[in-house]
Amino acid sequence: MFDKILIANRGEIACRVIKTARKMGIKTVAIYSDADKNALHVEMADEAVHIGPPPANQSYIVIDKVMDAVRQSGAQAVHPGYGFLSENPKFAQALEAEGVAFVGPPVGAIEKMGDKITSKKIAQEAGVSTVPGYMGLIEDADEAVKISQQVGYPVMLKASAGGGGKGMRIAWNDAEAREGFQSSKNEAANSFGDDRIFIEKFVTQPRHIEIQVLCDAHGNGIYLNERECSIQRRNQKVVEEAPSPFLDEATRKAMGEQSVALAKAVGYTSAGTVEFIVDGDRNFYFLEMNTRLQVEHPVTELITGVDLVEQMIRVANGEPLTITQADVKINGWAIENRLYAEDPYRGFLPSIGRLTRYRPPAEGPLGAGIVRNDTGVFEGGEISMYYDPMIAKLCTWAPTRAEAIEVMRNALDSFEVEGIGHNLPFVAAVMDHPKFIAGEMTTAFIEEEYPDGFEGVTLGEEALKRVAAAAAAMNRVAEIRRARISGTLDNHERHVGDVWNVALQGQDFDVTIAADHDGSTVRFDDGSDLRVSGNWTPGDQLAHMTINGDPLVMKVGKVSGGFQIRTRGAALKVHVRTPRQAELARKMPEKVPADTSKLLLCPMPGLIVKVDVAEGDEVQEGQALCTVEAMKMENILRAERKGTVSKINAAAGDSLAVDDVIMEFE
Repeated sequence: MFDKILIANRGEIACRVIKTARKMGIKTVAIYSDADKNALHVEMADEAVHIGPPPANQSYIVIDKVMDAVRQSGAQAVHPGYGFLSENPKFAQALEAEGVAFVGPPVGAIEKMGDKITSKKIAQEAGVSTVPGYMGLIEDADEAVKISQQVGYPVMLKASAGGGGKGMRIAWNDAEAREGFQSSKNEAANSFGDDRIFIEKFVTQPRHIEIQVLCDAHGNGIYLNERECSIQRRNQKVVEEAPSPFLDEATRKAMGEQSVALAKAVGYTSAGTVEFIVDGDRNFYFLEMNTRLQVEHPVTELITGVDLVEQMIRVANGEPLTITQADVKINGWAIENRLYAEDPYRGFLPSIGRLTRYRPPAEGPLGAGIVRNDTGVFEGGEISMYYDPMIAKLCTWAPTRAEAIEVMRNALDSFEVEGIGHNLPFVAAVMDHPKFIAGEMTTAFIEEEYPDGFEGVTLGEEALKRVAAAAAAMNRVAEIRRARISGTLDNHERHVGDVWNVALQGQDFDVTIAADHDGSTVRFDDGSDLRVSGNWTPGDQLAHMTINGDPLVMKVGKVSGGFQIRTRGAALKVHVRTPRQAELARKMPEKVPADTSKLLLCPMPGLIVKVDVAEGDEVQEGQALCTVEAMKMENILRAERKGTVSKINAAAGDSLAVDDVIMEFE
């Protein structure tokens, strides 16, 4: 077995590989850019080698710099993680020439399967059903438009060397094909150093289901069942689960056997993933093969008990698989939510900055299941603009899907993140969405269910009453503490009342609290009551409460006269007042937000790539105004309505903060 492995990656996947290597008794070497000198993966590794400036195209994807780190450290093998150089055949060749093992497939398999154009041709020759499209290279935007017309709109423009949603655009007409071609090329060049683009038919209402395969160099190959990855945003997966709630055993077996046959046809070894589009009749079509470890591999590990990183290392060491297809079972259900540094209330735009608070739920047993959190950050660390915005992958396992969802709900409510925008409220909302609960989602789920973006969750009446009861009980605890404060007037005693008004989400509840040693009974004016207990004390930022025997987890902040509460995807200002205070509060005028309708504000910290208009130009609704790049993604900002540009405050190359004014309109 290897003595030392270098991880040619960063963030959570580098930390993930280090954990398994440590378990196997293998020393690890981290590489890092200037931006990552204090990163978690650097701290966890036994050694660390600096490889250059923050941009990936000057550090993490520069083969010569990574090879220098390999030589400097004396590592016998390299695990590439995902992204960066993980599917670059030139990197695998460089390692081979150096006599260093690549923890991944052979160069030939990467070349055949890692390139989306080549892999589709091989799949077609092997009789695998594929999505219609144009597999050749596309020279310019004019040719892209012509091909798109031939294939038929809508089409998907994809980077040949792409992954993780980078370099991908859907086009519904000629203008979008022309615009998307250039943006895809730019993103592909920046993220992968390869700007080749191909086009395929975009199949509407599909499910995205993938098969995990594992092969060794001795002719053995197995599939470890499937992962459902249909909930995506901008072609980037957000929620994954294993197994799929849609597949039956016959379809699973057919997809699995076809995936293994495809892998063997190209001499594949190591872990790999074959991705399919599956329609409503369970017909499946080959999309691509990812010749690397997938981001969402933990859900497969949770239902099979197989450590995929360990298997990759053993295969790279020349060992045969000790697992047969008959050994692969489906044990329970696993769900993964990707926590991104993206603000769901601002159209999921990237959010960078310092993590002033980062407290994930404890890994291990929770309720009926278990929690796993794969992460690469820490409290006080910084989310950089240079890399992918993923902070963590929160996974839960339980014997059934319903139980795994419930464990995930409580785990999400227990996850504390402050200092940046994040998508915790959004994924919490998905866990309560009827379509997700029923397992009836497609890749259009987010687009269809949140057509106007995510504006938060509106809780139902019963959920509101649960929060109101908890807030009333918590407020009573806080009032008792305030009543006991030292330095009060002599011969003066402050009494805490039993009658309160709780206002939240535009509703008022008049309640009466009857407290005892074990908790409080909160009675509502409609005659119903809820029993509240818990261990919250003033100052705690997380409240673990029990309402009528059912758990309620809330993120708690203090506001004047009440609490700021986050639970189940809802962000609530909860005011707990005496009846007289509530009467006066109703007479207070509401604060009107400032008018920004004549301003184009920068929606995220980023770099202005180009400005498409000039002062004095008349713009139409939907017209591109400028392009902002952040976290390797280009975002085109468009006019919301017809107007005239009166002033431009930013130019290409400028770095802007959130809400900086880019341009003004008459």
